[in-house]
Amino acid sequence: MDSTIETAPAEHTARKPRVGLAWQILIGLIVGIVVGVVLNHFPQQRESVVTGLLQPAGDIFIRLIKMVVVPIVFTSMVVGIAGVGDGRSLGRIGLKTLIYFEVVTTIAIVLGLVLGNVLQPGTGTDMSQLGHTDIARFQQTSQQTQGHHGFMALLLNIIPDNIITSMGRGDLLPVIFFSVLFGLGFQSVPEEYRKPVLATFKGIGDTMFKVTAMVMRYAPIGVCALIAVTVASFGFGSLLPLIKLVAVTYLAIILFVVFVLGVTARIFGFNLFTLLKVIKDELIIAFSTCSSATVLPQLMQKMEDFGVPKSITTFVVPTGYTFNLDGASIYLGIGTLFVAQLYGVHLGLQEQFVLVLTMVVTSKGAAGVPGFMFVILLTTLASAGLPLEGLAFIAGVDRIMDMGRTALNVVGNALAPLVIARWEGQYDAEKGKAYLASLDA
Repeated sequence: MDSTIETAPAEHTARKPRVGLAWQILIGLIVGIVVGVVLNHFPQQRESVVTGLLQPAGDIFIRLIKMVVVPIVFTSMVVGIAGVGDGRSLGRIGLKTLIYFEVVTTIAIVLGLVLGNVLQPGTGTDMSQLGHTDIARFQQTSQQTQGHHGFMALLLNIIPDNIITSMGRGDLLPVIFFSVLFGLGFQSVPEEYRKPVLATFKGIGDTMFKVTAMVMRYAPIGVCALIAVTVASFGFGSLLPLIKLVAVTYLAIILFVVFVLGVTARIFGFNLFTLLKVIKDELIIAFSTCSSATVLPQLMQKMEDFGVPKSITTFVVPTGYTFNLDGASIYLGIGTLFVAQLYGVHLGLQEQFVLVLTMVVTSKGAAGVPGFMFVILLTTLASAGLPLEGLAFIAGVDRIMDMGRTALNVVGNALAPLVIARWEGQYDAEKGKAYLASLDA
């Protein structure tokens, strides 16, 4: 009897899968590309397979992740703010966070404009060779959001008129605002009432992270389906007329990661490549799904494990999903100049300076709008007097570039809490070293 009891754990251990999640996701990515290439060569079967199987399978993963994001953000922020101690400390963290986000995204916009001027991705492009995609829905959304930009409009959109409705829509900015107010009010509640509620919120948050781990088991299938849809729909041949635009976009992303984020990480005592190693799973998922929301819970948990206090992680990471879109900021400059060059419109230094100011405002608070990148670009083109129809030529292959933009957004939002924690003098270096050691073990 004793020997049976002793051998059972060994048998159970032997049944555990040896392939880690990162490898499973990478395999799913490769399989999805192969499936997409095959379907791209069989247009008769492509539509039915994509709409009937692949797209729903990918949407399931997106919805599963979005299902857990709001509960995690709300409970984690309340618990984190309750641990800050006072509103002054939270205000200081918030101010430093917004300053950092504004500086970094402005640099991203300027870098995009500089590379767009130097490399001129739209010059010499034959419009007759370009595909034309219907962007009417983006134009309609852009018209609906006209007048909703600007500082005061952004402030108004942050304040929810119904927090339950905002939670139902998944609008993170109003949820963050309400969570901050709730957390600050929670600090003044008598301890005998505060303790059980705090324990309940912590229990809910921990449970939702467990649910996230369960959802992530489906990630390889979701990644496979979504990348297959992308490759099957557009193929690689459709990239050829716009290969210069795609190349300039990815060059800008690489330069920004290495020189801007890399130098920033070094200034604050971190190694960017170590950070990339920590978040490699999240980068693969974000790259293949074109959705940074799919990795928000895991990113918050990993940054906390990496030594960032919960009070900083729970505020900085969700806020970054609206205010720290580095990939989108880079592409604003490149995309605007591409359209201008495509139609032979010259934008002088003064016009481009005004564009920077416009993009700084329009790039904030629009992440929750469907197709927000095109909505922002349409708004920017309209302000510059450029032909809006120019976006119809690049909409068909935009998802290829969106993969890189999304991955960059994730890197930027992973570095941000580390920077703020070090700036505040609250980074736990010993916890960070122990976490890195556990990854190498």
